[in-house]
Amino acid sequence: MADRGTLFLDEVGELPSAFQSKLLRVLQEREFERVGGTQPIRVDVRILAATNRDLESAVSGGAFRKDLYYRLNVVSLEMPPLRDRREDIPMLARYFAAKHGKRVTRKLSGLSPEALARLEAYDWPGNVRELENAIERAIVLGATDLIIPEDLPEAVLDAPAASEAIGGYHQTVREEKKRAILAALARAGGSYTEAAKLLGVHPNYLHRLVRNLDMKEEVQKATGR
Repeated sequence: MADRGTLFLDEVGELPSAFQSKLLRVLQEREFERVGGTQPIRVDVRILAATNRDLESAVSGGAFRKDLYYRLNVVSLEMPPLRDRREDIPMLARYFAAKHGKRVTRKLSGLSPEALARLEAYDWPGNVRELENAIERAIVLGATDLIIPEDLPEAVLDAPAASEAIGGYHQTVREEKKRAILAALARAGGSYTEAAKLLGVHPNYLHRLVRNLDMKEEVQKATGR
């Protein structure tokens, strides 16, 4: 199907050794046989391959064929990880918010400055895919017209802030939220439903706040539950 076109091989570093030899033959001979076939089929295909593995190390360790590596590595392009191009994060976050907000028919005004600061402070070991998953999660779980820090995954919230000023601000906000939640739960006798009414939020949102702020032990001590 890709004859006279382009074939993209994602995660080429994960190919089993048996298939590596078959792929090398196709690249060298420009022909293959269908499964169960007997006649060789010639093709003219441009190959693009991608991997997040260090293929040179894989070659040295015997996990990837050296001849296939050099056959694929004609022109090499390196995509910097997201943590090395943080200026792209706001643009990508807004794009994913619009994309997934439309899919779930949730009206969004965008992301709060605090949420964007948290996104920019995180190192994103999973790169763009992890960012998209975080935004999709925030849209599904959020309850306001903005994505706010409490909608983000715990790993993002636990990341150190980009600067001391931002860190101090967020730490102060975090502690004030904890204080208000504990006070409301104490007044409500430990009832999340009643505490949520006092705070003016949905009980599910209060549960998520307690979880995201890592307050379970503090709540247990304050309420005896």
